[in-house]
Amino acid sequence: MTGLLLIILSSVFFPGIILRIKSIASGRKGPGIMQPVKDIIVLFRKNNVFSDTSSLIFQIAPAVGLTAVLCSSLLIPFADKPALINFDSDFVYFSYILALGKFFMIIAALDTGSGFEGMGANREALFSMITEPAFFILLGTFSMLTGYTSFSDIFTQFYMSDSDFVMIFSLIGVYILIQIAMIENSRFPVDDPKTHLELTMIHEVMILDNSGFDKTLIHITTYLKFAVYGSLIYNISVPAGWNIYLQLLLFAVVQALFASTVGILESFRARNRMRKNPDFILTLTAISIVAFVVVIIIRGKMI
Repeated sequence: MTGLLLIILSSVFFPGIILRIKSIASGRKGPGIMQPVKDIIVLFRKNNVFSDTSSLIFQIAPAVGLTAVLCSSLLIPFADKPALINFDSDFVYFSYILALGKFFMIIAALDTGSGFEGMGANREALFSMITEPAFFILLGTFSMLTGYTSFSDIFTQFYMSDSDFVMIFSLIGVYILIQIAMIENSRFPVDDPKTHLELTMIHEVMILDNSGFDKTLIHITTYLKFAVYGSLIYNISVPAGWNIYLQLLLFAVVQALFASTVGILESFRARNRMRKNPDFILTLTAISIVAFVVVIIIRGKMI
């Protein structure tokens, strides 16, 4: 339960930290850290508007997406305490419960009958599909390293491994998870959340028909998803056996550093050309494969 509460609390400040970092990097005063929360409150007060061409799918998709992220957060442990839900190979469930939420958002975009939103849905589906192997191979690497297949067991045993390469695998994991979080939330270098260029939009074009309360749910889902990935980064960065109060402090530090990293990358990183995105995403899979092969070798599993 502690992990879930921390994820929800982190999601409140995460987007605001990104905005502040981007404002500072560009030399602007910019909005305050709580501005995204104020925007959410304003959207909560507005009514939904539904197109005549859309169906029930379009209306329930934002709620399904938010529910999927909340369910996935139940699988994330904190410190040496197991997650609320944990079982063998639960990271597979984690990935596919997130995929379920994204699937509903994709078909909701198609449900509008707009070829423009269909274009964004197509890109979203493609990038999610080629991102998936990197995540599974990375978790397979951690599983092979620790001998466990559950998030709770993997993160508890990660720094107890007798391998001399734990820190290297931790750094690789942090890098890959940051990139996956950026891709899954349609940020740089794959997408620009502020763009209005029709030929380059991905996530924003998918939600053009959403308004009011539904758009609020979509924004909250994005903030929570960032915090979930930040929690994964925390778990592979900080040993589970440390003092609980130190763990709480470090969780806040890791989430703040993650948000700051996103803000810095968005301030100084150029967006990829659309045709370059698959190559960039597949590079993450290649790095994961290298890490996996190294684990196989050091564990003596190579035939």
